[in-house]
Amino acid sequence: AIDFTADPYYGEIVDVNKDYVIKNKMKDSTTTFYSYVSLYITTKGQRLTLAVFPVKIGVSKDEYIRKFLAFIDDAKVNIAVLCLARSFSSNDVFSFLQKENIPHIVPVRKHGQELKKILRGNRARYAQYTMMGTYGPLDLTLAIDVQYLLGRNKKFGNVNLGYVVYGIDWKPRRVYQVYKNRFAIESSYRIRNIVKAKTSSRNIVLRYLLTIISFLLKNIGVALQWMFFSKV
Repeated sequence: AIDFTADPYYGEIVDVNKDYVIKNKMKDSTTTFYSYVSLYITTKGQRLTLAVFPVKIGVSKDEYIRKFLAFIDDAKVNIAVLCLARSFSSNDVFSFLQKENIPHIVPVRKHGQELKKILRGNRARYAQYTMMGTYGPLDLTLAIDVQYLLGRNKKFGNVNLGYVVYGIDWKPRRVYQVYKNRFAIESSYRIRNIVKAKTSSRNIVLRYLLTIISFLLKNIGVALQWMFFSKV
């Protein structure tokens, strides 16, 4: 899995950090953040952060994926399927992943009347969709699982959950269930936030070092659980 996490920044934007301070929606009383993108592995219940990079303004998402793929290759890890956050949903990313023949699952962004029409129905199914982009149209396969609300949160009826899929031949329900495991990366961010160091430094290298250490501590905690507290 690949996703982004952000640390709030309350200082000034100056020359030394202007390429790394990302502006986003208001959160924790600020609109400026240092952002990091991480690679997370889930296999046989073992969940670890494998790599993390600072996000730099002007660097495309497919460039970060390229870096992670190189790391995965060096680590001799096989990708069963790559689960990406919805923010990666773009023509450029999908074109790159198809070119590299990387199996992947990415939630659909419900933009446009055509997609909204495709994501209406009462049964699980597959559908085809053409996404327009800088380099022309790209054909995508959508796996659509249907979940019935059954009064949860006082809501009834059903909801269509659409995913862009490639390189896998699974039923839509399995796509949904496998992608659910990706949300463990959100837990890794919550745990990492507990142990991360607090700093007001504008030094990008120092902040990146402290970020790496926080993810390393999280990994050590997971490893200790496996070694001493999990059932044989």
